[in-house]
Amino acid sequence: MDTLTDLWAIVLDVWNTSFLGLNVGQALIGLLVISLAFAVRGVCTWLITKFLLAHAQKSTTKLDEKVVRALSGPIRLIPVIIGVYIAVLIVGLDQPDGEGPGINIVRTLIVIAIFWALHNVVTPISYLLSPLQRALGPVLVDWLAKTLRILFIIVGAGAVLQLWGIPVAPIVAGLGLFGVAVGLGAQDLFKNLISGLLVLTEKRFLPGEWIHVDGVVEGIVEQINFRSTLVRRFDRSPVYVPNSFLSDRAVTNFSRMTHRRILWTIGVEYKTTTEQLRYICDKTLEWLDNHSGFARPPEVPLAMRVDSFGASSIDLLLVCFTNTTAWNEWLELKEELAFAMKEIVEGAGTAFAFPSTSVYMDNGAEVFVPPEVESHARARLESAEPEQPEDALARVEESDD
Repeated sequence: MDTLTDLWAIVLDVWNTSFLGLNVGQALIGLLVISLAFAVRGVCTWLITKFLLAHAQKSTTKLDEKVVRALSGPIRLIPVIIGVYIAVLIVGLDQPDGEGPGINIVRTLIVIAIFWALHNVVTPISYLLSPLQRALGPVLVDWLAKTLRILFIIVGAGAVLQLWGIPVAPIVAGLGLFGVAVGLGAQDLFKNLISGLLVLTEKRFLPGEWIHVDGVVEGIVEQINFRSTLVRRFDRSPVYVPNSFLSDRAVTNFSRMTHRRILWTIGVEYKTTTEQLRYICDKTLEWLDNHSGFARPPEVPLAMRVDSFGASSIDLLLVCFTNTTAWNEWLELKEELAFAMKEIVEGAGTAFAFPSTSVYMDNGAEVFVPPEVESHARARLESAEPEQPEDALARVEESDD
């Protein structure tokens, strides 16, 4: 009987202390509460956001709605904070004086929510600085907003460290020494690391997008790593580009084009009349306007004009944009346009021009003989031997025969 009592005592001891020193039942209930908080946070966020938007829409400006939408992320933390606080009370991680690791976790989540909200609110509130754009310029105002967001992140991180009793001053001093070490060595490594962070922060490109870096590479981005970025060229060969090249140089992101351009110079024969030129331009614009695959003004420019008089043709300039940016679909639309242009030009009664040269001969013109050639010919005639009589008689007899 004593053995069973001892066993039961061991079971109770394990039940009360085996979950990281906590009661297993209370810990399970706390985890259930936290799980429930994560499960209902989407519904709670929707209800709170809807309530705030209903009041924000009563305002005459759109600023209130933008602020509410910017706060949607921090609002999602509210159910989690409540759930964690209830779980801390159930498990007993709080202390009578209001301290303890559980309370610090709740305070940390509250600090994160507050500074997250301040960070997100900077963007909509920065529109209030629009009057300063005339004096400071839009770029400087944008940099001020970015500086405020970075400042909130740094202050929020310092506040979290202070909550857990970690002094911030030694960390700042350590960062200074770390900067000296970076200055002495490993510059390229940290340069590429910082450049990679800048690329990710600015969102210049994402995996799967088509980019072109002047003099470096052109292809599809596959991976953005800490030191380098993997770009797959169109010949399927991989190129590992250091992030510093992608941060310091101009990057063209073709995947973010809104439209794709077609720019052609079409040459017709010089015998084309003015009426035929007008017909070609008008019919081309009419065809483009009726085709759903091509964009129209004022969204994009559209032009079909007589541009110049070339060496062998009258040149027409065609500028248009397709609605699609997919390469294969763009090629199909170019082909359709090429067929239509050929039909329009032939329907106008003219033809496309090609490089040619015309040579004009005048038979009535006097042949110019250079003076040197003429004097040389005269000298040869004067130096020739006189013809003998018997030679002349022989030539006459041959002619009689």
